[in-house]
Formats: sequence, structure tokens, C-alpha cells
Amino acid sequence: MRIFRGEMTHLVFAALGGLVLLFIIAPLAGMFLSVTPGDLSESVIDPEVSRSVRVTLFTSMGATLIMALGSVPLAWLLARKDFPLKQLINGIIDLPIVIPHSAAGIALLGVIARGTPMARLAEKAGFEFVGGYAGIMAAMAFVSVPFLVNSARDGFAAVPRQLEKAALNLGASPVRVFFTISVPIAWRSILSGLILMWARGMSEFGAVLVVAYHPMITPVLIYERFGAFGLKYARPVSVLFVTICLLFFITFRVIAGRRRDAQG
Repeated sequence: MRIFRGEMTHLVFAALGGLVLLFIIAPLAGMFLSVTPGDLSESVIDPEVSRSVRVTLFTSMGATLIMALGSVPLAWLLARKDFPLKQLINGIIDLPIVIPHSAAGIALLGVIARGTPMARLAEKAGFEFVGGYAGIMAAMAFVSVPFLVNSARDGFAAVPRQLEKAALNLGASPVRVFFTISVPIAWRSILSGLILMWARGMSEFGAVLVVAYHPMITPVLIYERFGAFGLKYARPVSVLFVTICLLFFITFRVIAGRRRDAQG
């Protein structure tokens, strides 16, 4: 009887989980099935679409790499050190996840809009935030950096403290311990965070729309085509962009899995 109840519980959980998966898969499957090969090929050769895809991929990757320079050390500090207001800082890091992304764009404009000290510094350096690639990267980074910091922090927290202390006792500098022990052991979580941040940045719409409508990233292009021409013209671009995102995401995941197996 107990075994029967256990099997029933598993069946109920599987049925509930299947509904969740169906909720995710059904809209995507419907979108893919509604696009003909002809519509998709027209989107592939459309210069405006290909340009927006390139802008989306490279700005998201640039934002991820630039933010990694500060985010990974910050994650190590949060995992290893106790200091005043640490919990407040953890909460601030998660803030971009919970606020509306259009509001995030408005908040960013308060710092990078023309006439602000940050914008004047950027102009002296030869670039602009509003309506420029730097603005797109800033918007993408703002909404996606929590994924990198949180994942790297969890990875550093799992590194055995004894290894780091032993290296310090043997005379290694803190920087050397960080790069030769902490980062190599936590690399899987760091890489996972980088992938998540990059993927989240690619899909950002609201904050980018406010900060830099042009040069146009693909989510903004999809929105524009939907508003101007309707669902029929927005679907092929959506299918193409989702396919590209999935291909990159799966490729990075496979590479990360192979490296883990090779080390494991």
C-alpha cells in the first residue's frame, strides 16, 4: 500500500510538471509551426534583420565581458568575507531582477542621459550612451548582471576554505590564491553565470527601448515589425532569433559540459 501511494505521488508530480513544460513549449511550438520556410528564408537574407542580430549578439557579449571584470571579484568578496551591510549589498544586486525593466531604463537615463557627468565623460572618450552601442550594453548589463554575481558567489562559496588557507600559509599571495585555486575550482559556476548573463542580455527589451531605440537590437526590431505590420511579419524574425539564441546557448552548455567531464 505504501509503495502504491509512493507511485501515485510520483505520477501526480509528473502530471503537474508536464503541465508546466507544456505551458513553456506550446507557445514556442505554435510560433515555429506558423512560420513557413519561405517566410524564414526572407528573414535570413533581410539586411535589417541580420544587422540587428549582430548588434544584439555583440553588445550582449561585450556587456557580459566588461561586467565580469568587476562582478567576479565582487562575488568572491560576498562568498568569503563578512562586512557591514553585506546583506544589503546582496539585496541591491538582486534589485534589477524585480523592478520593471522599463523603469530600469528610466533609472539609467538619470545617469547616462546627455548633459550628465557620465555622458560628458563618454563624449570626451568619443562615444555616446543614448542612442549608441554603449547605451545598449549598459541597459543589458543592468538587468542581467545579477545572474553572473549570484552564480559566481555560489561557486566561490563551495570552494573548500582549507585549500585557500593552506596556500596562504605556504606563502602564496591572495591574488595568486584567487587565480590558481578559487577561480579554477569555481569556474563551472562562473561560466554558467556568464552564459546566463549573456543570454539574459540578448533578450532584454524594455530597458534598451528606453535608452537606445537605435541602433536596433532584434527584440526591438520584432516589436517594431509587430506594431507596424502585425503578427505575420513579426513571427519569422522571432523564430529566427529564438533559433539563434538556442543554438548559442546549447553550444556553450555542451562546451562547458565537456570541459567538466574532461576534468572530472
